[in-house]
Amino acid sequence: MKTPVLETERLILRPISLSDAPAVQKHFNNWNIIKNLATVVPWPYPDNGAEVYIKDVCMPEIEKGNFMVWAINFKKKPDALIGLVHFRFKAIQGGNRGFWLAEAFQGQGYMTEAVTAVQDFLFFTSNLDSITVSNAKNNSASRRVKEKTGAKFLRHIEVPHHSGETISEQWEVTRENWAKIRGRSV
Repeated sequence: MKTPVLETERLILRPISLSDAPAVQKHFNNWNIIKNLATVVPWPYPDNGAEVYIKDVCMPEIEKGNFMVWAINFKKKPDALIGLVHFRFKAIQGGNRGFWLAEAFQGQGYMTEAVTAVQDFLFFTSNLDSITVSNAKNNSASRRVKEKTGAKFLRHIEVPHHSGETISEQWEVTRENWAKIRGRSV
């Protein structure tokens, strides 16, 4: 399945491309973003980290149909990437969604808006039954997005993060619950 273009009131979410690497590098290479991520993300972030991630991780998985990655852009400035939302399909059921947003744009509702559009697509177009999401236990901003977008806390899991945090919160969003929140039938 191809990553579709999604639009919200203020944003355009479009498929990531290799030409996004400079903007991803600029915004993502930031301790305040990376500290809340699992240690599989390199730190210090390499000078070519975004290019390698897009070319060697994203694109092969997208081509296999295992992964969707949306570049988050403003409608008024469609080439001004401010973050990413990704979704990895799981073999058994649903999949896993993650995101990050450039520090300058956090706390303004952009990520909740982007996640709402992605979940509408995943649940109402792709007909997934559920997705899992997680965050470092101390990442309250990520937790708030999950709470605002229908996630229900499941459990704590152990995942080492750059900040030294070793506990993550694991959440689930179901199509049934999302449909209730959005006032739609399943």
